[in-house]
Amino acid sequence: MSEQIRLKKGLDLPVKGAALRKISMTVVPDVVALKPTNFRSLTPKMLVKEGDTVKAGTPIFADKKNPEILFTSPVSGTVDTIVRGEKRKLLEVRIKSDNLGAAVKFNVPTGASLNRESIIKHLLESGLWPCIKQRPYGIIADPSVTPKSIFISAMATAPLAADPEYVLGGELDAIRKGLAVLGKLTEGGVHLSLDADKAASSIFNKFDGVVYHYFKGPHPAGNVGVQINHISPISKGETVWTVDLFLVAAIGKLFLHGVYDTSRIIAVAGPAVVNPSYVKCCAGVSMEQISDLFNFAHGNIRIISGDLLSGKAVGREGFLGFYDNLVTALPEGDYYEMFGWVKPFRLKKFSSSRTYFSWLMPRKKYNMDTNTNGGERAFVLSDVYDKVLPMDIYPLYLFKAILADDIEKMENLGIYEIIEEDVALCEFVCPSKIEIQSIVSRGIELMINEMS
Repeated sequence: MSEQIRLKKGLDLPVKGAALRKISMTVVPDVVALKPTNFRSLTPKMLVKEGDTVKAGTPIFADKKNPEILFTSPVSGTVDTIVRGEKRKLLEVRIKSDNLGAAVKFNVPTGASLNRESIIKHLLESGLWPCIKQRPYGIIADPSVTPKSIFISAMATAPLAADPEYVLGGELDAIRKGLAVLGKLTEGGVHLSLDADKAASSIFNKFDGVVYHYFKGPHPAGNVGVQINHISPISKGETVWTVDLFLVAAIGKLFLHGVYDTSRIIAVAGPAVVNPSYVKCCAGVSMEQISDLFNFAHGNIRIISGDLLSGKAVGREGFLGFYDNLVTALPEGDYYEMFGWVKPFRLKKFSSSRTYFSWLMPRKKYNMDTNTNGGERAFVLSDVYDKVLPMDIYPLYLFKAILADDIEKMENLGIYEIIEEDVALCEFVCPSKIEIQSIVSRGIELMINEMS
């Protein structure tokens, strides 16, 4: 067994509503959406118009900067609505499914013809290339670049995250094929990280041709960015690629069956969910189709595609994100609490510090909501970020360098190492209520614009 990497910094949020290991619903898609906003720095170019008939795998739009990168339909049907925002910015392409399951058949290579060039060609044509993201910046990988290595996390430490072994237990052949395919795209190997406590019995601990790593610790130990920082930190000029494990399965299915298949099992969880459980669906499914699982008795609730720390609020009218296999629902914290934190006893509130008595009840789960318990105030020097970020960077100074638009300091302080999800806990524990993830997003956009 490889050396175990133990991380002490971090925080596991004790939130109620974890999904039970059962499938409560299989969604037959009605309307699905492809959202260019799911992909950082994408300028889309439409390839279809309203009323066009499409199959699963039909190109819907392309990247204007790199037209060979295609984004394809997850279902067969008709292009229903093209939603645009200010200045005609493309927000969504909604496709009405005909439920016939018609799909484009891709003649994928086999044997000796399965080389790097042919793999990239078919990933681009099928629309699965966006599954591969690159660090720095967390953008869609550049197919003309050979990465130092490829990193995949088989750990799920985010709050209420879907259990990888449960949702992917039936996809082992596809994952094995996907890993073999990805291994041909780099000379640095495919690195797969597992939970050290579960590694011995893990169904993912038996793949050939991958480099295993074993991590132990609280969230964000399962974040691939944190793992990269401890395995092979990114220096200026280096590029690594990352792929979510359920998207590795999608790549494997393409090279096994020649079809674009984004079907997945997602967790629907959170304090505002009636029956926290799993749902069979596809990428881009509508929240309206799983609304029976949401508890609207809470009044106004926030529906998030992704986890409660770094996911995106999409609402009941929204759609599942391309990179998500979790939907979280929380009550909105749209209330005022007189005297707030000065109340002597707040047994129903969780605190990452010892402000409340939650530290005396480490096993208790809480009905968390979105109330920030205070407003934004001065950015103060503190060590709270260091306590929850197990990376070899100085987060506070990095955030201030971003606010100052100091590119040289941003480089020296670790902007190449992180994306928003890596600092989500910093935002959660921030005593100043600063939107840390927005700051990091601004820094990444600045680096992309200045360094491209």
